[in-house]
Amino acid sequence: MASSERPLDHRYRGEHPIRTLAYLFRTDRWRLAAAFAVFTVKHSPLWLLPLITASIIDTVVQHGPIGRLWVSSGALLLILAVNLPLHLLYVRLLYGSVRRMGTDLRSSLCTRMQQLSIGYHSRVSEGVLQAKVIRDVETVEQMVQQTAENGLGALTVLTGGLVIIAIRTPEFLPVFLCIVPVAALLVARLRTRLRSHNENFRHEVEHLSTRVTEMTRLISVTRAHGLEGKALRRMDVTLGQVLRSGMRLDLLNGRFGSLAWVFLNMVGILFLTGAALVSYYGYWGVTPGDVVMLSAFLTTLTNSTTTLAALAPVITKGLESVRSIGEVLQAPELEDNEGKAEVTSLRGAVTFEEVGHAYDENRPAVRDFSLSVSPGETIALVGASGAGKSTVLNLVIGFIRPTSGRLLLDGTDMSTLDLRTYRRFVSVVPQESILFDGTVRENVAYGMDDAGDAAVREALRDANALEFVDRLPQGLDTVVGEHGARLSGGQRQRLAIARALIRDPRVLILDEATSALDTRSEALVQQALARLVHGRTTFVVAHRLSTIRGADRIVVMGDGAIQEIGAHEELLRRGGAYTALHSGQLA
Repeated sequence: MASSERPLDHRYRGEHPIRTLAYLFRTDRWRLAAAFAVFTVKHSPLWLLPLITASIIDTVVQHGPIGRLWVSSGALLLILAVNLPLHLLYVRLLYGSVRRMGTDLRSSLCTRMQQLSIGYHSRVSEGVLQAKVIRDVETVEQMVQQTAENGLGALTVLTGGLVIIAIRTPEFLPVFLCIVPVAALLVARLRTRLRSHNENFRHEVEHLSTRVTEMTRLISVTRAHGLEGKALRRMDVTLGQVLRSGMRLDLLNGRFGSLAWVFLNMVGILFLTGAALVSYYGYWGVTPGDVVMLSAFLTTLTNSTTTLAALAPVITKGLESVRSIGEVLQAPELEDNEGKAEVTSLRGAVTFEEVGHAYDENRPAVRDFSLSVSPGETIALVGASGAGKSTVLNLVIGFIRPTSGRLLLDGTDMSTLDLRTYRRFVSVVPQESILFDGTVRENVAYGMDDAGDAAVREALRDANALEFVDRLPQGLDTVVGEHGARLSGGQRQRLAIARALIRDPRVLILDEATSALDTRSEALVQQALARLVHGRTTFVVAHRLSTIRGADRIVVMGDGAIQEIGAHEELLRRGGAYTALHSGQLA
């Protein structure tokens, strides 16, 4: 199943998770059917053994033909001999199907996460999403494997045993038929409670995943301020909640399993006593071999029924994980690009026509924003925190859409364009450079598979990064570490600029690209940025006003609206909002 099929988009909604699982396994249905057939044959000794044992005992007690003894023993040995090759074939068929399903499900989740809006990702923590991709899919895999292995084994033993009893001692069949429904009733009565407890436990574990992610990210801040105790207390509260929820779940599962085991074995003892009395007084022609067979079947069928009962929490937990995965796969907040016009070329003209955007209906982040940007022009956005600068950048990137007004790209309304094709012409240099645990070459040429070493080195040179890259132990092949941990802040930022340069974008977004750097690193990055913005439509958000003096126009924002527009010197002469910001920084 290719990830592009997004298998649960139209199947999961409103369906029972079991139907969802059947849909996921549709491409492997014949392999599963073959696996079940092989399993039935390889598992047959468990329900044939009591019958063959009864035949051997009756041969001995009744002094029957000795040939029956050899035939019975030979048949059992043959079945046992073929168990190993059949088991290996079964594992290949079943476990291969389960692994493919899990891989496809993870691929579908990753595909969906790439399609979901930035608003969705800002609300749902990455720890929760990681838990769904890793833990929930693993739980589904384990549920299918355990249910197939233990559940199918129990069902084949139950079926085979009941068929043999019906043929050989039909008088005892009603008693066996009573045991199975009663056990099933016990499962059904507790299943609802098991589901709610599993759901609560799953939410607690997701919350724990979020807390762990938060704690690891804040370790440097925590240690720097001596807040280890506070961080651990916060974690202990969450761990305590998970502990209590898990213990409640374990207690419920334990109570359920114990009740089933005690009940079934009490019934078994009574049944065994009755069968022995029937044989002792010679009723219904029950032989000593039949008593042994019935006793063995009683134990076997009781264990099978208990196994099925024990699978209830496993199945409940697995189905809850299917629902958890479905929360992502059916999330409606997709970026709408289907059927829209592709962007094949771009000049870089951006026009805001009374654009507004509100994350909350009562508090617009941007309002009445009108601005016409020519191709190649550099626009700087300044203002206090919360003024709406980042919202404007997100509108330009297409992460969010206007809730009022229009945003035009080369004269075309962006709402009619496929934003995925538009972003091929866009590069973003954020405040914190985002690098992955790969080589310098892989990070710079990310998404540019056809970029050769010459192009990578040229981008690094223009980004003032080639000097330090050449000094690294393996040069372009040096692994930078997770998040670029082996590089300084200025080095990471220059690699981010090189990544932007190699893409040769038409629209450039610089979001506080130098605010976290020291003076020397900032000077090197500013030189690289000067090369980067040349000839490109650029939107800059900067806290330090000294870094945007050369912008073609500076847009001063306040409370989501434009307060002033003009060049640096022009705005200073006006003595308005920009002058106040400038004076505040000089002070």
